[in-house]
Amino acid sequence: MTVLKNKLGITNQAELNREEERISKTNAKRLYDSGDLFKIGIGTFAGLQQIHKYLFADIYEFAGVLRDVNISKGNFRFAPLMYLEHSLAYIDQMPQSTFDEIIEKYVEMNIAHPFREGNGRPMRIWLDMIFKNELSQVIDWNCVNKNDYLSAMERSPIKDLEIKILLKNALTDKINERALFMKGIDASYDYEGYSEFKTEEL
Repeated sequence: MTVLKNKLGITNQAELNREEERISKTNAKRLYDSGDLFKIGIGTFAGLQQIHKYLFADIYEFAGVLRDVNISKGNFRFAPLMYLEHSLAYIDQMPQSTFDEIIEKYVEMNIAHPFREGNGRPMRIWLDMIFKNELSQVIDWNCVNKNDYLSAMERSPIKDLEIKILLKNALTDKINERALFMKGIDASYDYEGYSEFKTEEL
């Protein structure tokens, strides 16, 4: 397995995973505590780009940069490169005023998968920002089972009912609770297999 080219000069995958988790979680914490999170565009690709860059700029040159390769996961191919910009323009125009609309927009952004690596974690922050802005709610990610979430997301391009039910049951109105955000980052990272550091302790 080729280790992604990184600014840290790391060539060992386990070491890169560890440093990526430590550095990007530290950045996620700073994103919240500095108030920078609340200056980011809501529900737009530009806003997602800002989050991605904020988390990963110290690690990867491609942080916040639109991918220039086709990517797939298992048997699923994400949006082909030739349609990617068109897809993102379409997603920007999608409505986001109801719970269903917000999840549909999230599912479409997941299919677009705009970055070379590290799409899921920024996307969950992005999703919560839309919920907070539109519905005065956020997701308590600690209430969302990892395996249920991953399988629901895998099936969401064909049928999004499963992910809608799963996330609706995890909504909370504790939108300004810092501890919820920090624990949410830990849960979100755990979905991707990163669980060595606690965000709050970094």
